Amino acid sequence: MTTHLLRFAAALLALAAFARPALADGHDVLVLGRISDDPKAHYEQLKPLLDYVVPRMADVGIREGRVLMARDPQQMASYLRRGRVDWVTETAGTAVLLQQRARARPLLLTEREGVSHYHSVFFARRDSGLRALADLPGHSVAFQRPSSTSAYFAPASELLARGFSLEILLSPTERVESDTVGYVFAQSELNISTWVHKRLVDVGVMSHLDWVNPKRMPAAFRRDFMVIGRTREYPRAVELVRGGLEPRITARLREVLLQAAQDPQAGPALREFFRTTRFLPFDADSERDLSHLATGIARVRVDVE
Repeated sequence: MTTHLLRFAAALLALAAFARPALADGHDVLVLGRISDDPKAHYEQLKPLLDYVVPRMADVGIREGRVLMARDPQQMASYLRRGRVDWVTETAGTAVLLQQRARARPLLLTEREGVSHYHSVFFARRDSGLRALADLPGHSVAFQRPSSTSAYFAPASELLARGFSLEILLSPTERVESDTVGYVFAQSELNISTWVHKRLVDVGVMSHLDWVNPKRMPAAFRRDFMVIGRTREYPRAVELVRGGLEPRITARLREVLLQAAQDPQAGPALREFFRTTRFLPFDADSERDLSHLATGIARVRVDVE
């Protein structure tokens, strides 16, 4: 009986520790959040940088770091509003959603593999007869998934800005009306390139980085394709903090992350952190790019979803 009671008490303590609020509510814990469909893999990518940051924030009261995963933007927005997450690393599109839903504040740009901004490309088979985005009405487009910045939000908002009407298709083979652009979700960049190559859809879209990645765009496929349009540039990734995080904590976190690229001790942690090369301040151009993306996402939400 005593053993069972001890185990039960230990379980309650562990649960209480997990549920403890973040720092702004009076504790010394910095919580890093991520939306994830693979928590174990993402934990291993996030924890080394958190372990690097925490000791360097002792002067502002931080003593411990934790990682908290969310299954989707709605859950992460709830965590931010309730003070359960302090710092979030996300794509630009999701960053915009968290700004809108939870008043999260952009902290820094995240440069990955030397790239801080990217754009999306629309592509079609060379023998399709499609040469420009103006040719799209009456044809189908393969996006990746509804949460993708480069393969949904950015290109969909580009098409809406050009005055096109978007209609979701039940399948890639469904007929498209002549005055609309039909779209489907292919779930991965490799599926997108395969569906276009096999003529299941007319046009695919992905980031310009994926366009040159042979794992997502096989070279044998790309030889048969041509780019028929591009979106404008937007940030590759963004670090955010919750609106209620104390200014001194925010300022110190920003300082530590900005200096990390010059610290050899941070190198392994940065590489694990989604191959980050450095963090950058938001400049006026980047703020305009994010604002433009936010306007486009809002329009996608109203006109498409």
